[in-house]
Amino acid sequence: MGYGEKLGGYYRARYRAATGELLTVVDLAGKAVRFSSKRAAAKAANDHEAMSRAETQRTQPLQEHRVARPLPSAPPGLPAAEPEMTFAEYVNRWYADQDLAASTMQNYKRHIEEHLLPDFGERVLTAITRRDISAWEKKEAGLYAFSSVKTWRSTLHLILADAVDEELLDVNPAARRRGRGKRAGRSRRRAPEKVVTDALGILLVSERMALLSGRDDEFVAGVLKGYTGARWGELVGLETQFCRPENIRIEWQLYELDNGELHRCPPKDDSYRTIDTPRWLSALVADHVARVNPQPCPCHGRRYVFRGYGETNDAARVPSVKLADVARRADVSIGTASNALNWPERVRQETRVRVETAMLELGYMRRSAPGETAAHWRRSGFATWLFQPAATGWYPKKAPQEARPVPVVADPWPGVPARGRNASERAEACWVPIKKGLTPHGLRHAHKAIMEDLGTPPKLMDERLGHEDGSVQARYSHITTAMRRRLMEGLTTVWEEALEVRRAMCPRSQVAVLDELLRV
Repeated sequence: MGYGEKLGGYYRARYRAATGELLTVVDLAGKAVRFSSKRAAAKAANDHEAMSRAETQRTQPLQEHRVARPLPSAPPGLPAAEPEMTFAEYVNRWYADQDLAASTMQNYKRHIEEHLLPDFGERVLTAITRRDISAWEKKEAGLYAFSSVKTWRSTLHLILADAVDEELLDVNPAARRRGRGKRAGRSRRRAPEKVVTDALGILLVSERMALLSGRDDEFVAGVLKGYTGARWGELVGLETQFCRPENIRIEWQLYELDNGELHRCPPKDDSYRTIDTPRWLSALVADHVARVNPQPCPCHGRRYVFRGYGETNDAARVPSVKLADVARRADVSIGTASNALNWPERVRQETRVRVETAMLELGYMRRSAPGETAAHWRRSGFATWLFQPAATGWYPKKAPQEARPVPVVADPWPGVPARGRNASERAEACWVPIKKGLTPHGLRHAHKAIMEDLGTPPKLMDERLGHEDGSVQARYSHITTAMRRRLMEGLTTVWEEALEVRRAMCPRSQVAVLDELLRV
């Protein structure tokens, strides 16, 4: 992790390269960049460290964790014996042989590099015992959540099981024996129950998200997710060609990799499916597509129903000259350099010339036009700055600011988020929580809860959620047209009831699409 190191009246940014070497952030001339604050230096260091690790991952499948051991001496006239294979040597070969989805390969890589190689990398493969694995698991459980440790052990079990198949091991030391292990206190390891909401909660959270973003997209997306149970990647990857008058078709998803790339891949567990939609929901999505008129995205060349939120910001992931470099070369602030680029009339001519000269000398290239919207949502950004504030009424903690209520102007109801400087002082109220602990994935759980309230058959619920039940009962169950019709009628009823309750709260809304629905 990078950090800011104080030297006299400034800070320099220090970080570890993927090779372990301690480096300093430098400018194009090779001189250490001087930062005015420790926070700015630490941020620059973390950015460079991330780029260094990303570059290493592109050129090397897995980190090499090998130990040099002297070869045992051999009798005169005989060749020296080869050393036994280490876990690191085997797992590098094992990983290279895998041909799985990009998301799965990414997860395996993270599990191996961050949690398995540090403890087992230099161990001889045949010398790893059950006791070693139990000690490792106990150590990890003291640092991480039980569910995470369980996942990492499963990856270790898979790797060693393949080693058994290759006859490199006689038994799998990571296998759990039946009837063994601690029973008392197992309930403490359970994950907290998923928070869900009802139809009114889906409506109110979606309205708040639209108020936070200043557009209708998030309202339509929230309602669509709550009434179809689509996964996050399926929602982001929903293409306009798969939106039909009576249903939506799940053919693809966009999976966000660690390097920020959105990978277009089949839905989880190949859960291709057609999700029936009530007429009002189909009309809501169709009107949204007609209003927004989505264009092919630059990353996939396809038309997606929903756009990203906020301006595109991929410059931090691309090693190139930044506006901060230009500002330092021109001896001006970053704000002045930005004004010279975007609003030249606000800057004196001599300053503007100096900034433009610095741009030419450094080869600065603007990556996107000001105000250009990002092609797709990012999972963390959407959940952190749109969904969580909408559901809880609080912005999360982000240094140097602590968690704080969403400041709103009270009129018109439910309040319009106050923005800009001194927003909290200008605000007249703040939002009360709709459902604490609710997450975007919680809307998927909420959809199933609504279907259960409506008495939907399990077979139909599994079809909509992309689940598969291998039981005999499921094999003998079948979905009929009447079942689908009753579910669509039930979803329409709960939607209209939620609209009626919302109308009683206030007959108008600052969200244009909801305001139109309330006036019908």
